[in-house]
Amino acid sequence: MSADSASRTLERGLERLDLALSEAQRAQLLAYLDLLAQWNRRFNLTAVRDRNAMVTRHLLDSLSIRPFIRGQRLIDVGSGAGLPGMALAIADPGREYTLLDSRGKKTRFLVQVKSVLGLERLQVVQARVENYRCAAGFDQVLSRAFAPLDAMITGCHHLLASAGEFVAMKGAHPEDELRRLPAGYEVRAVEILEVPGLFEERCVLRIGRRREPSRVCPARGSGLGAGLEAVDHRRQDRKNTVVREKEIERLGQGDCHR
Repeated sequence: MSADSASRTLERGLERLDLALSEAQRAQLLAYLDLLAQWNRRFNLTAVRDRNAMVTRHLLDSLSIRPFIRGQRLIDVGSGAGLPGMALAIADPGREYTLLDSRGKKTRFLVQVKSVLGLERLQVVQARVENYRCAAGFDQVLSRAFAPLDAMITGCHHLLASAGEFVAMKGAHPEDELRRLPAGYEVRAVEILEVPGLFEERCVLRIGRRREPSRVCPARGSGLGAGLEAVDHRRQDRKNTVVREKEIERLGQGDCHR
């Protein structure tokens, strides 16, 4: 797949995600993919080989959670090849991102990307998540296909700042995992993600320590039950969108919904 094709896919995807990145940032994202492809020949960092698919499945998928990023200090646990943390650090240079992974080949790759792209505020750490400590804690702990929610919270709770939260990227809405949340934690939001060019279910969950109950009775229709009902409606809307996009693609008019 040509570089021009990948560039167009990225440009269209950023437009649909409503992310305004500079030309330099877009170039950094594509340079990151170039490095990933080079290292992948030796170290098998990702199963995705096609450059266009990398734009969709790696860059756009990672950047789809940008509207839900909060705070100044963030850590991507089990970062692997740098997803979502590397893509977010490029798109969001004003924040401090830490990419944590236990495997040396992954962290060596991430250090190389940091050096080549000049990402001065990015930190790469090789450590097992249960052994890594940071006194200040992080405003958000990010994960993408890392572990079941209960295991993630149990293994990473020590990384959260007092008011911090987990931001977990998932495929289909994980009803079973939500039933097993550890005591003392609550779901703050469940958002359906629409990744341009990816006709698969995606969602992101924001989970934090349970807040003290309010003295004011919640309004009717509030709470997690209402939130899950809203998620069901958004999932149906997403399915309808996917059907329409597939039909447009079948008719050879893929650019008409840009």
